[in-house]
Amino acid sequence: MTILIFLAALMGGMIIGMPIAFSLLGAAVALMFHLDMFDAQIIAQNLINGTTSFTLMAVPFFLLAGEVMNAGGLSQRIVKVALALVGHKRGGLGYVAIVASVLLASLSGSAVADAAALATLLVPMMMAAGHSQGQSCGLVSAGGIIGPIIPPSIPFILFGVAGGVSISKLFLAGIVPGILMGGGLAFTWWFINRKADLQLTEKAAPGELTAALKEGVWALMLPAIIIFGLKFGIFTPTEAAVVAAVYALFVALVIYRELKITQLFGVLVTATKSTGIVMFLVAAAMTAAWLITIADLPGQMVELLTPLMGNQTLLMLAIVAILFAVGCVMDLSPIILILTPVLLPVAKQAGINEIYFGVVFIVCGSVGLITPPVGTVLNVVAGATKSDMTKVVKGVSPFLLSHLAVLTLMILFPAIVTVPAAFLGAR
Repeated sequence: MTILIFLAALMGGMIIGMPIAFSLLGAAVALMFHLDMFDAQIIAQNLINGTTSFTLMAVPFFLLAGEVMNAGGLSQRIVKVALALVGHKRGGLGYVAIVASVLLASLSGSAVADAAALATLLVPMMMAAGHSQGQSCGLVSAGGIIGPIIPPSIPFILFGVAGGVSISKLFLAGIVPGILMGGGLAFTWWFINRKADLQLTEKAAPGELTAALKEGVWALMLPAIIIFGLKFGIFTPTEAAVVAAVYALFVALVIYRELKITQLFGVLVTATKSTGIVMFLVAAAMTAAWLITIADLPGQMVELLTPLMGNQTLLMLAIVAILFAVGCVMDLSPIILILTPVLLPVAKQAGINEIYFGVVFIVCGSVGLITPPVGTVLNVVAGATKSDMTKVVKGVSPFLLSHLAVLTLMILFPAIVTVPAAFLGAR
């Protein structure tokens, strides 16, 4: 009954067009009335406490770093490096999109930002080379959702805060799954275009490749700095966010000089607006999470899933089915903040490693970003390229299947995640 009340209040608010943050607050209030403990002071206190976590300071700095990278030329240089490496192959621009997606994922950690940047740069070039608009947009969309998997990752930060899980370990555990997702896209792209009649470009001369690497080395150093610092405990994820923001500002202003001082205010305003949206959502979700704990919704969920508790694989498949269904109608951030406090205790009780669970959770939630009807990344790419949404949905379909295949392998063979994670120190 308690679960039904919470879901009815939450979905009811969303159906009438209420923003998700306010829908969460409405669901929390509904739970309080159901438990006969309504107190406005408790709501206010939890709203404030929900954003006082030191770890959450990483969010504005990573968002700022992402804005600076796009405005300061770092993203464009990553694309140039990828073009010099694989642009000459059959369907080379598709491989460029995939390589650039993986590299950009290690810079910004935002699926929307990465997809928007690549869509603007690469989709017109791919169409000129003979690829269809839908296929081009579909690949860029599917590549964009690697952003939340490879560190730094804002979704991993939110999962760590909501579930009390080590963010450093989540970051390190996401590296190999993110690369596997890129590999799956590359295979799918090769299979689709293996016989296509496409315009081929000349292979970059050694001098051109060297020049692209030399120009892009400053951008490529950032993920290396973050991973090295986290691996050896030089800084925390929050400190890594500050390092990323300061480094990006230094490179954009001093090395590349594409970001002018006069543009900096606009970049800061954009990052601040994004931060405000995310942090209010976090505050509302933390309020709902407190009520979820008081109402013992995790315990009720355990009872519902009790028949599967003895088989970790079946349990994970059931949880992934739930996440996939929710992901079709809800964005990634609210999914993390709403369902982590409910599903993580279930996984722990079944003996599932919390780091492994977190990686699968975020991968599954990210896939929801390219599934209609909501499909946030699909909408961003369609808008950035002025493409018909129907064509984009059709074009993303084979790449969606590729991501689902990788996700299935992760569930059937957890060692794909746990072994590399243990090697990197994310035990």
